[in-house]
Amino acid sequence: MNERQLSRRLQLVATYVPKGAKTADIGSDHAYLPCYLCLKDETATAIAGEINEGPYQSAQSQVRQSGLTERVSVRKGNGLAVIEAQDDVDVVTVAGMGGALITTILTEGKDKLTNVSRLILQPNVSASIIRLWLDQNGWTLKAEEIIEEDDKIYEILVADRGENKSLYKTNKEQKMLLGPFLMDECNEAFQKKWTYEKINWERILTQFEKATETVELKEKKEEIKKKIEMVKEVVK
Repeated sequence: MNERQLSRRLQLVATYVPKGAKTADIGSDHAYLPCYLCLKDETATAIAGEINEGPYQSAQSQVRQSGLTERVSVRKGNGLAVIEAQDDVDVVTVAGMGGALITTILTEGKDKLTNVSRLILQPNVSASIIRLWLDQNGWTLKAEEIIEEDDKIYEILVADRGENKSLYKTNKEQKMLLGPFLMDECNEAFQKKWTYEKINWERILTQFEKATETVELKEKKEEIKKKIEMVKEVVK
């Protein structure tokens, strides 16, 4: 992977960045995504944000090598703290982290999102936590992707500012877990992911049956059974 040839998951993230956008890529690592966006679109500008010194230095080096020092600003800081008011950032991308960490970054930096119109988020796990955060904080899902790459399955969530009350009008809990757009498409990666999850939950239930019954255990069993049924309704 490099600034001209991204991994498939990052290429998908890039496809949802509008032409001419100013993008803040949080946890940018080598700044591959910001460089790619600017090389593909001469009207684009970007911020590459990193909290750790090593990746920060790598990002700076990459931007220099790509000849993009005038258009990609590499900044060291925690999460959205790298964004300044005068930046006029349109799009925020966060890729390659857990869902809980991504929502923490969004919550702690909520004041930095005032002028942002699109979030493109690629959690490695717990995408449902992000869907819930978006729904509770004035963002609505516009698109979702799920792919398998290098024996790992990734989800990409694209959200725009504003509410869509009809999105979760029915089966809200199921859609939060599985993804409303992903459920509709039900592609091979989606089926593989949730078949595996269902088998894992069934294994956990079998183990629970051997344990001493408590109120807490009973609640956990019911929660898992509910998730299994939600998956069964979609993945046959």
